[in-house]
Amino acid sequence: MRVVIGEDSALFREGLAALLESAGHEVVGRAANGPTAVAQARAHRPDVVVLDIRMPSHEEGVQAALEIRAWDPPTPVMLLSQHIETRRSVELVASGAIGYLLKDRVLDVDEFLLALERVAGGGTALDPEVVSRLVGAARAHTALDALTPRESEVLALMAEGWSNQAIGARLHLSERTVETHIGSIFTRLELPDTPDGNRRVRAILAHLEARAG
Repeated sequence: MRVVIGEDSALFREGLAALLESAGHEVVGRAANGPTAVAQARAHRPDVVVLDIRMPSHEEGVQAALEIRAWDPPTPVMLLSQHIETRRSVELVASGAIGYLLKDRVLDVDEFLLALERVAGGGTALDPEVVSRLVGAARAHTALDALTPRESEVLALMAEGWSNQAIGARLHLSERTVETHIGSIFTRLELPDTPDGNRRVRAILAHLEARAG
C-alpha cells in the first residue's frame, strides 16, 4: 500500500512510518497538520491516509478526513485518536472506507495492519471502544430497541468493520445464520433494498446517530 501519514507528534509519525515500511508498505507523504496532510494526499493519491484526529487543533484531522473523502474518487482514511471523539463520526462513517482506532491499537501490529488493509480496500474498521461509546450506553427509545440482543451484537461487529464470515467466527455462528440476523436487522430498522445496495452502512449509521445525535 502507498500511505500518507498526518500526525503532529514527530515521534509517533516516524514510528508509524517505520512500522508500515517494515511491513512492506510505502510511505509517500508525511504531514504535521491537517492542511499539509490534505495537500500530500492530493499530490500523491495514496491507497490510504492515516490521520491523527486532532493534529494539532481539535478535530483538525476530522476536517481533513472529510475533505479527502469528498474527492472523486474519495481516498480511504484511517483516523487515530488518543481519546474517543464521537462528534462528526456519523459524517465520516456515511462516506465509507473509513477507520477510527485508538492509538493504543497500533501496538497490536498485526491487527492494525489488517484494519488498515480493510479500510484501503473500501471497508470500515471502527475501534470496539468507539462502537461501545456510540451504541452501548443507555439512550432514548429508538428503532434499535426492537433488536434482539444477538442482533445488537451482530450490528456492533458490523460497525467495527467485520465481514459476515468474521462475525460468525467471533460469535460461533454459521455465516448463513449471520446473514439471517442481518436481514432481520434491516427489516426491523426499515431499511429497504435500494439501487446503491448500501443498507449495511445505513444500519451502522442508525446505531451511530442514536448515540451521537
